[in-house]
Amino acid sequence: MNIKYPLAKETINEEDINALCEWLKSYPRLTKGELTLQVEKDWAEYIGTDYAVFNNSGSSANLLMVATAVECGLIPNKKIVVPSVGWVTTISPAMQLGLEPIMCGADPETFGIDLDELEDICERERPDAVIFVQVLGVPHHKERLLQLKEKYGFLLLEDACAALGASYADGTMVGTIGDMASFSFYFGHQLSTIEGGMVNVNDKKLYDMLLMLRSHGWAKDLDKETYSDMMDKYGIDDFHSPFTFFVAGYNLRSTDLQAFLGIRQIKKAEWASTQRNKNHLLYAEKLKGYVEFQDWGENNPVSISFGAIADSTEHRREIVSRLVEQGIETRIYSAGNLGRHPFWTDSYDEYREEQSDKIHSRGFFLPNYPELTEQEINFICNVVKGVSI
Repeated sequence: MNIKYPLAKETINEEDINALCEWLKSYPRLTKGELTLQVEKDWAEYIGTDYAVFNNSGSSANLLMVATAVECGLIPNKKIVVPSVGWVTTISPAMQLGLEPIMCGADPETFGIDLDELEDICERERPDAVIFVQVLGVPHHKERLLQLKEKYGFLLLEDACAALGASYADGTMVGTIGDMASFSFYFGHQLSTIEGGMVNVNDKKLYDMLLMLRSHGWAKDLDKETYSDMMDKYGIDDFHSPFTFFVAGYNLRSTDLQAFLGIRQIKKAEWASTQRNKNHLLYAEKLKGYVEFQDWGENNPVSISFGAIADSTEHRREIVSRLVEQGIETRIYSAGNLGRHPFWTDSYDEYREEQSDKIHSRGFFLPNYPELTEQEINFICNVVKGVSI
């Protein structure tokens, strides 16, 4: 296939590469250092949380969130609700850490977790945690989700890996409504550090645990007062303290090279979000009545790709064929229904649910990136609309 219109384009441009090359000529520290602290500060300020923890991917960010919750004793009954629509690494940390994941179906409007089903699960199972996805940068139903959190007292983990820059109608940024939130800076997402991820959090205890779990389980990344208190508590001398491990951690750190890129990328966040939002709304205007897509109400979506639902599997097959003929890259909608994948069905009953299965069998992606023009979107939409239902 000769791709003329890719699903995504790299957000790292020639200016970024030139600046990176000049920085590398100074022989800086490349592993985690001062620039990591700076990109964390910049990102926390942009999103609007007290703290941010930079790591090597959005998937690692999800692992850090769940592992931190477990280590802090916040999921004592081991029950965690997981979404049917999202990504495998939204769910896999719960499986890897010995929790009991309970799958929840997709909301027919935002495609996030179905809140009616979530309430039924809460009444029946009383889960200690819920992880939900801000699907394709479309903000999920904030008010009711927070009402359910208040009513049932669960820990709320927010997977915003594909939602950088999206916001609610009241100005609340996606990534601020959960107890912890994950983001991804992978190629093709709203911003890129080649690979990279972030966890945003307001709670200091959770923040400290995130830092320790990210880096082997040692405490040297903690603030001086907390670090000193831990050494005194365990009677550890200055010589041993840098290499004493307090929890069974990982090595999920990113590098200062990626942090250098991240600092520059954050400065483009408003521009990138505005352009993606503009493209998203134009797709919706042009494709209304031809395909189904998410409903965001008065909120502000910032999608990595525009997700569409064909009238049938055959209809999707024909649309995909026409798109490929015209050099327009496409793919399945996220991962479809995760409850139908072998990683799930090898351990649990296959999960079938109407909206999740519709996304699985009829969903597809269309390109969205800041440089995409109105003329190009019109052309792509005309290809889709040219396929009869």
